[in-house]
Amino acid sequence: MKLRRHAREFALQILYQIEVQNLDLKEGLNRFWENFNYIDSAKDFSTKLVKGVIENKKFIDTLIEKFSEHWRLDRINWVERNILRIAIFELLFMDDIPPKVSINEAIDIGKRYGTSDSGAFINGILDQILTAIEKGKISLNS
Repeated sequence: MKLRRHAREFALQILYQIEVQNLDLKEGLNRFWENFNYIDSAKDFSTKLVKGVIENKKFIDTLIEKFSEHWRLDRINWVERNILRIAIFELLFMDDIPPKVSINEAIDIGKRYGTSDSGAFINGILDQILTAIEKGKISLNS
């Protein structure tokens, strides 16, 4: 498995742990890294994703609610919600990652950790968000 895929999966697990156990960022990261084996570069990328999601969570969650028609954020399961957060962070803040890579990774991770419908659900929301970004309808200053 590719290094960045591992890192994204670690980020998903850390964000899930933080949310389920109501941990702060530092405690969530420390608990995870103390208990799992990792490659330093995967740890660095995972940590960047987790910190980015947490720092921009309010804005990212607003986008998820806006583009997930008829779904409140609290109705989206924790796994899908955190996969979406990671991918949206990448789409908005990581210019070195092609948008289609972020979306495909999110879909694949959703299929692995979510339900049978997760891939399609994640794809639908992320495609809409990418289109809005490309059309200039989403601004980081919104």
